[in-house]
Parts: sequence; C-alpha cells; structure tokens
Amino acid sequence: MSVPLCTIDPGLKELMRKFRFRRATTNAAIIMKVNQAASEIVLEEELEDLEDVDALRSSIPDTQPRYVLFSWRIEHADGRVSFPMAFIFTTPRDSQPKLQMMYAGSYSHVVKECELTKVFQIRDLDELDEEWIQTNLVK
Repeated sequence: MSVPLCTIDPGLKELMRKFRFRRATTNAAIIMKVNQAASEIVLEEELEDLEDVDALRSSIPDTQPRYVLFSWRIEHADGRVSFPMAFIFTTPRDSQPKLQMMYAGSYSHVVKECELTKVFQIRDLDELDEEWIQTNLVK
C-alpha cells in the first residue's frame, strides 16, 4: 500500500463528490493543483459552462502539472446526449522535477478519491482537442 505525498483539502473532496453527482447539462471542470508548502492538493479553479475544449485547455497551465476532473457533453450519432466524466493528469515535460514527483506520488490517491474509470495522462496540452474528447470519452 502506498502513502500519498500530498493530502487532499477537505473542501476539495466535498467539491469533487458534488461534481460527480451534478445534474447540469453543460461542460464543466475542476482544476486542482499541489500547494507545495502545505503538501496538499487544493482547488485552483472551478469552470462552469465551458463553450469548447479550447476554453478548457487555455485554463490549464502548460508549464506545471495539474489534475483535471471534467464532465463533457457528447452528442452521439443516434441522437442520445451523455455527460461522461473523466480525470486527466497533465504532466508537461519541462515542469520542475520536485513538483512532478509530488503530483506523481499523489496521483493514485486523487484518482481513487474521484471514483472514475476514465483516467488519462497528457504530456502536451495540444493533445487535448475535440478529436481527443470524441476518441476517449465516447468509448
């Protein structure tokens, strides 16, 4: 059994729980970061009514790791609409090694707390586009 390097802020835990059971019909995300001084995972930004994947991508720093919990509206070929949720761990190649280690060491703990099965890791934010959403969330 591994011990996470960082704890999760109790308020963030509650926000993640509420997010999983949300009834909204819009794209939304929770962006989480590591507070290095406190060794704690905290809320960086809560995003509601995201127009498109570009809005999500531009809210995520491209030089520091982040955890992102998001729900996305998918219109299926048969007319159905679904709102799958997913978790992304962004790990830019040029971020600080110590920070990368803190995120990597807490990754499993955060994924477990989110209680999701669609979990992804992205190195380059340019990968996160509409095609990526359709390919990974429609399955």
